[in-house]
Amino acid sequence: MAEALRVLYVTSEVFPLAKTGGLGDVSSVLPSTLRQLGVDARILMPAYPDVIARLDARPVGAPVPTLPSLEPVQLFQGILPDAVPGALTPVYAIASPTLYARSGGPYADDSGHDWPDNAIRFAVLSKVAALMGCGAGPDDWWPHIVHCNDWQSGLTPAYLALADSVRARSVLSIHNLAFQGNFSPDLMPALGLPWSCFHPRGVEFYGQISYLKAGLHYADHISTVSRSYAREIQTPEFGFGMQGLLVEANDRLTGIMNGIDALRWNPATDPYLAAPYSSEDLSGKLDNKRLLQARLALEPDPELPILALVTRLTYQKGVDLVLGLVDELLEQPLQWAVLGSGDKAYEAQWRALAEIYPGRVGVSIGYHEELAHLVEAGADLFLMPSRFEPCGLNQMYSMRYGVLPVVRRTGGLADSVVDITPRSLLDGAATGFVFENANREELRACLLRALLLYRDQATWRQAQLHGMRRDFSWAASAARYLELYRTLQPGWSSM
Repeated sequence: MAEALRVLYVTSEVFPLAKTGGLGDVSSVLPSTLRQLGVDARILMPAYPDVIARLDARPVGAPVPTLPSLEPVQLFQGILPDAVPGALTPVYAIASPTLYARSGGPYADDSGHDWPDNAIRFAVLSKVAALMGCGAGPDDWWPHIVHCNDWQSGLTPAYLALADSVRARSVLSIHNLAFQGNFSPDLMPALGLPWSCFHPRGVEFYGQISYLKAGLHYADHISTVSRSYAREIQTPEFGFGMQGLLVEANDRLTGIMNGIDALRWNPATDPYLAAPYSSEDLSGKLDNKRLLQARLALEPDPELPILALVTRLTYQKGVDLVLGLVDELLEQPLQWAVLGSGDKAYEAQWRALAEIYPGRVGVSIGYHEELAHLVEAGADLFLMPSRFEPCGLNQMYSMRYGVLPVVRRTGGLADSVVDITPRSLLDGAATGFVFENANREELRACLLRALLLYRDQATWRQAQLHGMRRDFSWAASAARYLELYRTLQPGWSSM
């Protein structure tokens, strides 16, 4: 019998244990789906507060030495809750009370300020992953592939490449190239890295240590979360200074579209909804619209289209473009439903709009999983006017929930949403509204086109059904990752 491929999936967040964005969702479902394909996939993450308890984890192996001057860390092992049924995905959690057992989020404190020791916190994550990739993990479990994600585990490929031993092959997935993990070079000794790798063909990036740059340079393969984003990051507009390296790495760079958790995001079975519905019976969607209006103190008028945002309130997401159109668009009969947090100025502007237009603008600052599901179920249009969007998940959630997305043609938005035209309606591909350039005029024109179509409920229903019947599950994407792993480990055998 052929040996199962062993993959260590290294991440800074995993739903439902810790989540700040799409990485948490991906880190939960992709490893679990890989296990359904016969891969021995396991997750490595930090033991933030409550992680060990929620995993019902037990210590495994001896304490692991990591960085110079740091105490060894203890690994705990448990099983990921609420993942793909039957997958039983093992999770290794790195217990270090001084690094991870603190209130706040994975990357920032309760006031939103980055933890000052993030460089050390995530270097430890990277180092433990590399040690496991060199055969120093617990229970003699030795991965063939170490799959890293974003800058937080970006040092892993460097530690692996610099190791004087047999090692696993490394893959680095870029979820957002804008976040690079750049720190002072004074940290080189504390990170246990030789000064010989502090140069442009190493970890150096404009005079700093860049964890993401290190991963891109040393990884055996690089993946991004959509085909379009893989092309875009090789250009000055989207490369954030790393486009030259990525052009050179083109032969080891692959774009693989993220999937969604089709079990958790399913309007027919979603426990957060007022009523279930499906592409065969959409009647329950109206009940969810009524509940959403009640939750956000909107006027209880089911005839009004609801325009929705569930997002980080940042410049990248095009929030300023939307804010500039709210007053004008409210001259028409419609409502706004907004859920998110981020830039404090944007938060304040949305709060002010909710006060100026009571019953027309509903705003909830923060993130609430239940409300996020209800917005998808109750809204009619979902706005994603991003300046760049590596993949995006909400446009896929929206289509699955019978909501038509309004998106800019960039990254994963370009790869997943088909603009509604007479031709795309005829061939059954039309799923949303797409505009080209990140400016207010094009967004306005796209929204007006969407609102005009809303009056034609027969055509609107046609586009809804097209989106609801699209398959955005992880099965196809996980199969592509498995194919990629096999190219890195042809004919693998026990190490």
